[in-house]
Amino acid sequence: MFKRHGLSVFAVVIAAFISLPVIVILSYLFQAEGVLWQHLLDTVLSDYLINSLLLMLGVGTGVLMLGVPTAWLTSMCSFPGRRWLSWAVLLPMAMPAYIIAYTYTGLLDFAGPIQTWIRDLTGLGFGDYWFFEIRSLGGAIVMMSLVLYPYVYLMARAAFLEQSVSSIEVGCSLGYSRWRAMWSLALPMARPAIIAGLSLALMETLADYGTVQYFGVSTFTTGIFRTFYGYGDTAAAAQLAASLLAFVMLLILLERYSRRRARYHSASESKARADLIPLMGRNAVIAVSVCLAPLMFGFIIPATQLLFWAVFEAEPLGWEFVSLAWNSFSLAFVAAIIAATLAIILSYARRNRPIKPVRTLIAMAGFGYALPGTIIAIGVLIPLAWLDHSLIALFERFGWHSPGLILSGSLVALLFAYTVRFLAVALGSVHSGLEKIKPSLDHAGRSMGHSPWAIISKIHVPLMRSSILTAVLIVFVDVLKELPATLILRPFNFNTMAVRAYELASDERLVDAAPASIMIVLVGLIPVLMLHGSIAHRRPQ
Repeated sequence: MFKRHGLSVFAVVIAAFISLPVIVILSYLFQAEGVLWQHLLDTVLSDYLINSLLLMLGVGTGVLMLGVPTAWLTSMCSFPGRRWLSWAVLLPMAMPAYIIAYTYTGLLDFAGPIQTWIRDLTGLGFGDYWFFEIRSLGGAIVMMSLVLYPYVYLMARAAFLEQSVSSIEVGCSLGYSRWRAMWSLALPMARPAIIAGLSLALMETLADYGTVQYFGVSTFTTGIFRTFYGYGDTAAAAQLAASLLAFVMLLILLERYSRRRARYHSASESKARADLIPLMGRNAVIAVSVCLAPLMFGFIIPATQLLFWAVFEAEPLGWEFVSLAWNSFSLAFVAAIIAATLAIILSYARRNRPIKPVRTLIAMAGFGYALPGTIIAIGVLIPLAWLDHSLIALFERFGWHSPGLILSGSLVALLFAYTVRFLAVALGSVHSGLEKIKPSLDHAGRSMGHSPWAIISKIHVPLMRSSILTAVLIVFVDVLKELPATLILRPFNFNTMAVRAYELASDERLVDAAPASIMIVLVGLIPVLMLHGSIAHRRPQ
């Protein structure tokens, strides 16, 4: 019996273990409030709440204003440069928000080249002129909007590509202008996809730590760090994390509710790209400008500045950078292999035994991607620290030498957090590859006496090589960019490129942070280009 259902039992145990950090954080919603929590409630919690809401409102508006028009123009219109702009506008997605924040601070701060040029040109001094304050809530909104709008662009463009241009033509034949046809027909049809992209962008906004901390904006994520490091109170930090988790869960429910209600699509996909709305003259210039502006400010300018700093002004790369690169790449590789392996096991268990307990627990295991790294880090640290102290007490009872913090003080905690955070990415890729394999192959394997483990290793893994590689690459890049969980859980004297860039930027050594930053950006281009390839084939170009 166990041999028959051993894979399902193992998958359920793994899924429950992966869900443990979320359960731990949720449990703090029902615990009695401590003295520190009451102090936070009386003093700074309202600031965390207001700033987080304002940040979400500003970024939500920004990503919609940047993502929807660019998606519409590259999907439904014909103008010079549309082909390369359709993938180029995705490039800001490779730029983490905290890195673009460091870059623009170096450019726009009082000592930066732009303000220095203004003072040299006009002869004005400090306080004699107004300039946009980059280190502010408004600055954080602009930075995040520039790198998060591709979430809306991806979803909206996919929805527009699935629509037939004939629907717009029918609207025009009924007396609608093209603008009104887009507003009354195309946008409502794409609304579920747009809301889905907006929800992803807002969840990334809530998850951000590097940008808001560097700009001095008090949000839930900065509050969790201050409570954890400044006060040393894990329980109060967990209660803050639980409050932030409630925000995230609300966003997820709103996104799913929107998708559930709006299910209308165009049935025709036979129209070729010849039906694109042609834009000429002034309209073509406006279209190119609308698409080029977010690309220029979200990727080209910051990437060029980082490259200039890294090549001409930063300290020469030495063994320290080699060590950082090794730590980052090896950690990301191991985490990606773990996530992909578990994704294969969980996906096949769901396919092999699609009963409700299995499906529910696996769905919970994939919930971590929607959560900020701070929440997962606290949720991982609490049970692992308890296990460590229990082991220490057990060793002392028998008079043995203390093993130390072998779980919470090592890379084990970090790898566990990465697995919880990014397992959903691997699950999505592996599950889509598994669905392409006919169930008859499973039946054939079982008829030959193979166990589920053998079927996975001998049949499914070879057939899913591309899907597994995609899962490994995307998790690898996501781990490479992850900052808050790494800051909380990394062992002493262990740094990654993301952490080192953060530390140097915090010390105002923005130029020295450039090599690590540009390396993260360049590696981040891999999944961006993969995403473009998956959407580009939805409709003829």
